[in-house]
Amino acid sequence: MIAHSPKSHTTTAYFFSFLFTVVFSVLLCDSVPSVSEVNDSLTYLWPLPYEFTSGNETLSVDPALSLVVAGNGGDSTILQAAFDRYRRIIFKHSNGLSLFGRLRGRRVVYDISKLSIVVDSDNEDLQLGVDESYTLFVAKNDGQSIVGEATIEANTVYGALRGLETFSQLCTFDYGTKSVQVYQAPWYIQDKPRFAYRGLLLDEQSFPLEVPTYPNLWKGAYTKWERYTVEDAIEIVNFAKARGIHVMAEVDVPGHAESWGIGYPDVWPSSTCREPLDVSKNFTFDVISGLLSDMRKIFPFELFHLGGDEVNTGCWTSTPHVKQWLQDHNLTAKEAYQFFVLRAQDIAISQNWTPVNWEETFNTFAENLNPRTVVHNWLGPGVCPKVVAKGFRCIFSNQGVWYLDHLDVPWEGFYTAEPLEGIDDASERKLVLGGEVCMWGETADTSDVQQTIWPRAAAAAERLWSKREALSTGNITLTVLPRLQYFRCLLNRRGVQAAPVTNKYARRPPTGPGSCYEQ
Repeated sequence: MIAHSPKSHTTTAYFFSFLFTVVFSVLLCDSVPSVSEVNDSLTYLWPLPYEFTSGNETLSVDPALSLVVAGNGGDSTILQAAFDRYRRIIFKHSNGLSLFGRLRGRRVVYDISKLSIVVDSDNEDLQLGVDESYTLFVAKNDGQSIVGEATIEANTVYGALRGLETFSQLCTFDYGTKSVQVYQAPWYIQDKPRFAYRGLLLDEQSFPLEVPTYPNLWKGAYTKWERYTVEDAIEIVNFAKARGIHVMAEVDVPGHAESWGIGYPDVWPSSTCREPLDVSKNFTFDVISGLLSDMRKIFPFELFHLGGDEVNTGCWTSTPHVKQWLQDHNLTAKEAYQFFVLRAQDIAISQNWTPVNWEETFNTFAENLNPRTVVHNWLGPGVCPKVVAKGFRCIFSNQGVWYLDHLDVPWEGFYTAEPLEGIDDASERKLVLGGEVCMWGETADTSDVQQTIWPRAAAAAERLWSKREALSTGNITLTVLPRLQYFRCLLNRRGVQAAPVTNKYARRPPTGPGSCYEQ
């Protein structure tokens, strides 16, 4: 987020859906489309729940679906807002139809007229490992009551949010009956995530964030109109929290920080040799300290990314005053790199953050890294096994399979990548926090970023949520692809501009006319 180079980034786990209105014309062709029927042997929920059973009944859902809450956390404003949000999604087509029926005096009896949600805890603190488990039960009435039953039970409001998402995917608009229906009921679902950390990185190639302590830093933005105020950043964090999503910011040091010097040239080794940041000046670390202090007021998440990747120390050894400092302190450039990273870690830890660093720091001086460090893999496979063997925690982002800007990596590459590959010891497996797909922004902006992220990020998301034993290892073209195509179409219906699944290169448009479900 705060840098100026091809590797600058903000690590996040959220996406925005944009609501827009368009004027359009529709051409109804005389050709007859051919679309394969839905394979009833597959479960069209994404990601696949931990455990579930289903039946063969079809239930109708009332467009006036009401919410009934219970438990210590039942009166959560996060929960009420989420219910309202999902009700608009579920009944996108049928609200007007329900009104039309009432105007004509028709009384329609629905199988499901209320959704009961029980949230045990009123604690809404959102930190790594928060309980996201839930149970969901959807069934026809048992003869004792007038209406059927849809119930979500969760320990936290964030588990309830996950249950609401699953319930929304069970609800399908039937164009024949013009009603929302739940197929294959009754459903009984027990669900929880496999990994606590399931991330999406969004990249910013400038320094656009307002930093009150060092107000000239955002002079490193592209223009004065392309910036984030403190209030903007807080709004993003609050938007994410309302959806049960953490926002982890990254300040990449000492490399990838050229933009800092636009406002504060003293952090550059020289005006002609601008990165890595000047290791010889206390002012450099004063800026880092002030920056992190201000960011701590914005980002409550316990993890903070300090980068540390791709550091070319040539500027240090070629700039006279830095070279002299190295000699005075009897340090090699490699040792100065370690000095910088560890000092930045100490600053982050003093702000009650747990530092995250790219794997180069581990590869270069693992024995001296702070033991609290979370190592972020990106260079290739086989890194997390080495990291956890030394007792560190690890985040998996192997660039060969989970870099979204690699447009030639197909959905299968994202789906089959396994964060625990090569780790057999149970205690070491627990040190893998999860993984993150990375949306580097060199060739992406608002015109194509959603198509670049989705649906391939969803393939990795199922890997990170669903239990390993349930993930298909056979012919995934038959067992997974139809489900992912279905989910891609669901994203499209919800306003997310997800690209066709089977493109040779991601984010390209379809090669010709055809069904969303076969692209």
